[in-house]
Amino acid sequence: MKYILSIDQGTTGTRAVVYDKNVRPVVSSYQEFKQYFPKPGWVEQDPLDIWGSVVNTIRKVMKEVPASMIEAIGITNQRETTILWDRKTGRPVHNAIVWQCRRTAAMCDKLKENGYAELFQRKTGLVLDAYFSGTKIKWLLDNIKGLRRQAEAGRICFGTVDAYLIWKLSGGSAHVTDYTNASRTLIFNIIDKKWDGQLLKILKIPRAILPEVKTSSSIFAKVARKNGCGFVPGTPIAGDAGDQQAALFGQGCFASGEMKNTYGTGSFLVLNTGKKLTLSKKGLLTTLACDMRGNPCYALEGSIFITGAAVQWLRDELRLFRNVVETEKLAGKVPDTGGVYFVPAFVGLGAPYWDPRARGTIIGITRGTSRLHIIRATLEAIAYQVKDIVDIMQSETGQSFKSLRVDGGACRNDFLMQFQADILNLKIVRPSITETTAKGAAMLAGLAVGFWKKRGELKRTLAEEKTFSPRMKDAKRTALYAGWLEAMKKARSI
Repeated sequence: MKYILSIDQGTTGTRAVVYDKNVRPVVSSYQEFKQYFPKPGWVEQDPLDIWGSVVNTIRKVMKEVPASMIEAIGITNQRETTILWDRKTGRPVHNAIVWQCRRTAAMCDKLKENGYAELFQRKTGLVLDAYFSGTKIKWLLDNIKGLRRQAEAGRICFGTVDAYLIWKLSGGSAHVTDYTNASRTLIFNIIDKKWDGQLLKILKIPRAILPEVKTSSSIFAKVARKNGCGFVPGTPIAGDAGDQQAALFGQGCFASGEMKNTYGTGSFLVLNTGKKLTLSKKGLLTTLACDMRGNPCYALEGSIFITGAAVQWLRDELRLFRNVVETEKLAGKVPDTGGVYFVPAFVGLGAPYWDPRARGTIIGITRGTSRLHIIRATLEAIAYQVKDIVDIMQSETGQSFKSLRVDGGACRNDFLMQFQADILNLKIVRPSITETTAKGAAMLAGLAVGFWKKRGELKRTLAEEKTFSPRMKDAKRTALYAGWLEAMKKARSI
């Protein structure tokens, strides 16, 4: 027996999953790591903590599946999170700046004032926002003494988390990323599919720090003899994709017009548009995803910063329940929210608003409001934010969607999925395997080494576990969403 091992390096933790020939998970391990918040709106992680979580989870699964049985490795990762490290020693020069971090919001505002917004969108498909890697790189180069000089001399490497992990696993022999991750940096031209010299000049980023870019299903590197994880030396790292593009691939959305939504810390709705590059005029992102062979294709994405994290906030800070699983039952104990709306703009708002100054807001509270209403309003807020995105995708592409494939932890919540179907007026399709991010990375790796040879082998693994059909009347749907839009105005006016 041979297997594919997938490393799913997420925002709050790392998961290692081993998949068999039928793309079924055989064994998995998960470990969280610490988040740092040095200032309001700033979010950091220690790259050594990230690496430690990777090592530990891999070693745990290898107790069940020996290293000699691992045919190839796939990697998927939190995307825009930015790491700079010393090319000679491999040591990070600073904590990783996480995708959620807002420290460069003022820098982005200045770039907009200088008239660069249209240029960046035309070349990268992205909006000028602190979310992306480019301004994070510039901040590090500007604020760490001597770093810019070292970077210009070629002694510093930049990478999103995938590139850092490949560097570590290969013993420093490979400085490489894939097209999907590169497309999230704000300095990668998605038309020419290469690092853009003009944008690098604007942000004053030396080309010497940048990794090589390869297709998502290809041999990125081979594991070094001293890899720290117990892999057999020479094991190929053969798949790499940003978490949302990996989930799109794992859902089998290989063709134009197919879309998925991942419910995690935030929520990310991605629509495969194939060879068609569509630049949004209403706040969506254009990005690179993977076609059926792992080669780059285009996609539209709506990036919502806070969804599942809002539920965690209710648990950890307000202590309204002990386990997030309880929310499904608790939300159903009241017929509605009693007029309460919750806009979880903890770090501003992502798509389609891109408002870094918006703040979390709960409105409509009365003396009769209970914790049940707050819990229900939080789950409904997740669905409303997804509707914000879907409505724009339909209007900008001219397509009329009939269904939405879902994945991620919160899609196991039947209350949320039914409300999502109701507010979207679409069928929601939940697969039998809901952790599709790690699965997508495994599929990409397996295709690269011939573990799977045809798409048909993978399509057979996309079984549906449950579907949710809309049953809400149009008038109620319209009224509820109008209330959400009013709540959103208040969150943006604070």
